[in-house]
Amino acid sequence: MRLAVTLIAAGPNDRIPRLAAAVSKTLAVGSAPVWLAAEEACDFFLDAPEPEAIAKAVRAAIDEEPVDMVMQPVAGRRKRLLVADLESTIIENEMLDELGSMFGIGSQVAEITRRAMNGEIDFGGALAARVALLAGSSTSMIAEAATRIRLTPGARSLVATMRRAGGVTVLVTGGFTIFADRVAADLGFDRVVANRLEIVEDQLTGRVQLPIVDGETKRRTLLTLVAELGIAPSAAIAVGDGANDLPMLSAAGLGVAFHAKPLVAAAAPVRLDHADLTGLLYAQGYPKADFAAS
Repeated sequence: MRLAVTLIAAGPNDRIPRLAAAVSKTLAVGSAPVWLAAEEACDFFLDAPEPEAIAKAVRAAIDEEPVDMVMQPVAGRRKRLLVADLESTIIENEMLDELGSMFGIGSQVAEITRRAMNGEIDFGGALAARVALLAGSSTSMIAEAATRIRLTPGARSLVATMRRAGGVTVLVTGGFTIFADRVAADLGFDRVVANRLEIVEDQLTGRVQLPIVDGETKRRTLLTLVAELGIAPSAAIAVGDGANDLPMLSAAGLGVAFHAKPLVAAAAPVRLDHADLTGLLYAQGYPKADFAAS
């Protein structure tokens, strides 16, 4: 099997060429790395009958350096579908946590969020418990919370580059349409799948409209999309950070845990612990010169 091994740093780092040389020696590829961005990201190509042994050797060569490694088959490396989580992935915020802080119950909401994203409690139950704490809140406060949204570095380039290359981009989140629609419109996502807050007379009722978007919904959405597009799941890339993202990460050709919780990072097919979201472009072999303007 022909493999691509990609090293990705969190921005330019003058130690990366030395590290790349060490990996080249470890892999015994007999050729220089192909640089996607100077001192930031590079590819190695090799034939490897035992990918797991290769991955272990590369990680040993990287040691404790703040560098991510992605290994995958060369065939089908460029993906035609991006399915992305919203909170702590495309944006830096957890929006229910933001709302909780505005209403003075931030610590209660954040603790439920933490446990749900770590897979300690059921996502649906955690969602209901957090939203119930917000019952009676005004929609004007929801709108104010939306102004606090912070895009994750690289998000704009990721979506724009994949769309320019003909890819379809979809935001699938257990968060809410009131936030997801705003981000999707800003970044140019083709479609949004999200939960809906129940609102009566401009106030939150403390309930979420059914059906709930959970981990199974995310997986099913990805599989429905690839069927609609007439492509295989291997042509999809999925990214997320929480336990409810694992089903869709496992279903995608390249499933990436992004700055994820430990349980999720350990279980995901691929992980990015250091790079920003442009790491998903490097992983597909896009050189920095080909990124769409951010």
